[in-house]
Amino acid sequence: MRIFLTGATGFIGARILDELLSSGHEVLGLTRSDSGAQWLRAKGAEVHRGTLEEPESLSAGAAEVDAVIHTAFDHDFSRFVENCEKDRRVIEALGSQLSGSNRPLIITSGTGMGSALPGEKAIENVFNEHSPNPRVASELAGRKLLEQGVNVSVVRLPQVHDTMRQGLLTPYIALARQKGALAYLDDGMNRVAAAHVLDVAALYRLALSKAETGACYHAVAEEGVPVRKIAETLGARLSLPVISLPREKATEHFGWLGMFIGLDLTASSALTRERLGWQPVGPELLTDLKRLDISPDETLP
Repeated sequence: MRIFLTGATGFIGARILDELLSSGHEVLGLTRSDSGAQWLRAKGAEVHRGTLEEPESLSAGAAEVDAVIHTAFDHDFSRFVENCEKDRRVIEALGSQLSGSNRPLIITSGTGMGSALPGEKAIENVFNEHSPNPRVASELAGRKLLEQGVNVSVVRLPQVHDTMRQGLLTPYIALARQKGALAYLDDGMNRVAAAHVLDVAALYRLALSKAETGACYHAVAEEGVPVRKIAETLGARLSLPVISLPREKATEHFGWLGMFIGLDLTASSALTRERLGWQPVGPELLTDLKRLDISPDETLP
């Protein structure tokens, strides 16, 4: 298959690229930069130039391929609501080229969309369209495309990690180094789901091979890791003290991260494993945090 991959030079997308190429697929990778284009060509992928700010530039890429995997997202969480709306527009643009063709479109969301009520474990066959999380816009866009005859499925992500990056924990670590302490709220027993980046990349490949219209998959290896254990592990790795803060101090201490740090974000992948035969084998989150790479970050283009 010839696949258009957005986010192809990103943390997760670059690993999906490797999965697709090693499986014999041709990949058209999205990039906005010359360095990204050079990197993609060196990997053996074709290059498509475009930006999330210009959805029509991505629409053109979707018109040329057999399938689309959309992982690109603007991770400036200080503008989270705006960026979720931008993702909605991009999904609509990608889908506009696929209606009635049965060509698969895999979009990306967060596991929190599968939680019926705050604090309930997220599961694949639940979609909370009234979720207060702005990322709900991505799945609402996907539902709209389903009604238009597009073969859409969704992969929901937890905290995706290796020793260099860990989802929202990456800015959490940067803030801790700035503040001089690892903080959690109250008793710190709220949890986050997690998965290693290579396991997540394998899941996207499996989801593409299934191409099941309307399917939802959870890229969850660990259902819930307590935030306190995360803080304690990082405290030992970074030689920083670990402190508890009252919940009312969340915004003052964490800034925009305060909207996430106190949430209990557990999720199951039982249905995903059953449907796709996905079996995560990568290191657990705390294992990667114990080996955290604290050298200067060498990012992809």
